[in-house]
Amino acid sequence: MKSCVIVGGGLVGLAIAAKLLHVVPGLKLTLLEKEQALGKHQSTHNSGVLHAGLYYKPGSVKARMAVSGIKQMTAFCQKYEIAHEICGKIVVAVSDEEIPRLRTLIERGTANGLQGLAWLERDQIVAREPHVAGKAAVLVPEEGIVDYAGVCEALRQRILERGGAISLGFNVLRLTRLEKGWRVESAGQSVEAEFLVNCAGLQCDRIGRLAGVKDGSQIVPFRGDYYKLRPEREGLVRHLIYPVPDPAFPFLGVHFTRMIHGGVEAGPNAVLALKREGYGRLDFAAGDALETLLFPGLWRFAVKHGVMCGQEVARAMSKNLFCRSLQRLVPDVVKEDLVPGGAGVRAQAMTRDGTLVQDFEIQQDKQSLHVLNAPSPGATASLAIADELLTRLGLSTCTL
Repeated sequence: MKSCVIVGGGLVGLAIAAKLLHVVPGLKLTLLEKEQALGKHQSTHNSGVLHAGLYYKPGSVKARMAVSGIKQMTAFCQKYEIAHEICGKIVVAVSDEEIPRLRTLIERGTANGLQGLAWLERDQIVAREPHVAGKAAVLVPEEGIVDYAGVCEALRQRILERGGAISLGFNVLRLTRLEKGWRVESAGQSVEAEFLVNCAGLQCDRIGRLAGVKDGSQIVPFRGDYYKLRPEREGLVRHLIYPVPDPAFPFLGVHFTRMIHGGVEAGPNAVLALKREGYGRLDFAAGDALETLLFPGLWRFAVKHGVMCGQEVARAMSKNLFCRSLQRLVPDVVKEDLVPGGAGVRAQAMTRDGTLVQDFEIQQDKQSLHVLNAPSPGATASLAIADELLTRLGLSTCTL
């Protein structure tokens, strides 16, 4: 490979760019980002958590990359002095029905190679988190929080140091396969390269279709809203506090997250977004909404998960309901403790039969490679995902 163009300037795109330049001497690499800054969407609109791999099916790509990814990300942050803290996470069972699921989680985490997992009884929970309710819990000591914007900046510096080019404001409109590579076109601009890497996040399926990828799935955007605890109430939480996830529901449920620059966030919920990059509750883009609403998988998903979908919409519209969900974990929280926080939009691949793609999905051919599903823990795992792409290209992996 002599030249490469990467579409997408989030964490995954930045990581693969930095690592490609590290292992391919003389590579002419251009990273294209449609926004005027890097990491503007999923990379920085998230909980800021370092996920260790507790939830994921043993043997899955997610499990493997989460375990490798958190080690690489922590080392990267230490090396480049990026703000992070390994504060630990507690996953709390608040009912007898949740205890078997909690035991399954600790079995999964052990199978995935997590270190130091500990089962906590009620008195042990109270010793660590006096305000947390729960009959039992699992302590995940390896997990923590991080400044992902700082990670993006450090990766940008590594790319430029090794001679890579970054083009901002480049909105890809057309991809043309050439005899030996690709022409990537925007309004009034074009770039040619031998190899194409698609790491476009919320736009990855669209870029894939422009390149001729036919995998049958589509990105369905789910917005998640957060509240923040008032500063005088932040002492209610010491660790990351998560519920036991419902296996019938694809998301983790509202939880409490300490933030690396101070404060505690509570959330997110998960509701359909009618704009792929819309962070306000009323944000709407006709093209995005039409594409989502005409996708047959969405309606099949809604039929299968109708009650859950209704509950999520209701919680998004009612601060009282949102607070009640949080009170299952921390009963002392009241709605007056909550002030509006940020929001994120998750790029979730869904098949036409309404099934959410649970694992990371990567497709490739001789001239291109496409990351078509990399939701959580995609940020934590970004350096490991980059290694996976290097391996698929027949290149050696590396540490930045």
